[in-house]
Amino acid sequence: MEIRHVAAFSDGPAGGNPAGVVLLKAPLPETEMARLAAEVGYSETVFAVQLDAAGQTWRVRYFSPESEVPFCGHATIALGAVLGEELSLGNYQLTLNDAEIRVTASVDHDGVSATLASPPTLSRSLREIEQRDVLSLFGFDADDLNAALPPAYIHAGANHVCVVLKDRARLAEMDYDLDEGRRLMRALDIATVMLVFVENDRQFEVRNAFASGGVFEDPATGAAAAAFAGYLRDKDWPHGDGFTIRQGMDMGCPCIIKVSMTGQPGASVLVSGGVRKMLPPF
Repeated sequence: MEIRHVAAFSDGPAGGNPAGVVLLKAPLPETEMARLAAEVGYSETVFAVQLDAAGQTWRVRYFSPESEVPFCGHATIALGAVLGEELSLGNYQLTLNDAEIRVTASVDHDGVSATLASPPTLSRSLREIEQRDVLSLFGFDADDLNAALPPAYIHAGANHVCVVLKDRARLAEMDYDLDEGRRLMRALDIATVMLVFVENDRQFEVRNAFASGGVFEDPATGAAAAAFAGYLRDKDWPHGDGFTIRQGMDMGCPCIIKVSMTGQPGASVLVSGGVRKMLPPF
């Protein structure tokens, strides 16, 4: 079995969030996928089973080192790029545990890239106890928050909590206890906590804590980016039908996530990024 190693949302030849990509003719047992994902050690490994002779439709599952997640953006981008290189450029239909999505492989000046069309989006305000527990985890208080975008539960195929900070320095200082983060995120049924700093209406700096999957920080989180797009749309934020997220900068792993969407509430959004191939770490 071949495990392809791809960094998604790379900044040209640098950065990107590593993902394992496994193409299959037949499903693997869930325990085997979990074992392989833990062995690879990336924040996500995607397993894709070919469903048709032409290779245009795939059954897809995503595993972190400690858990299965319903949707992962960077692993989907990595999968799309692998399919584009090994089969053909164009559209691929993906059946997830709870959704049907599409990924499109294309070529730009840096090589193969991919764009995913996310599951539907939704958002709601955090309940008082949820906000208290999330802020406490990171040592934040109400004075740290950007009042224009209050803390929220956001969703696009996976659940996240979004906290928008008014000071870039507070974002750079992100720290928390991994075990307590794991407990809280699993109790809230969320994949990540997305911390955001607003550079301007269409530029955001982001860090994502992914303790639910046993990962302190995710360098690029396409699923959260899609959910955040839905939140901005729900808040009537002047996003101009698209925006850019810079993530992983504080980790020394620069990642660029580009998002575009219509103004229709709840509609799928497009998340795009480049990729770079990696050598296996073992």
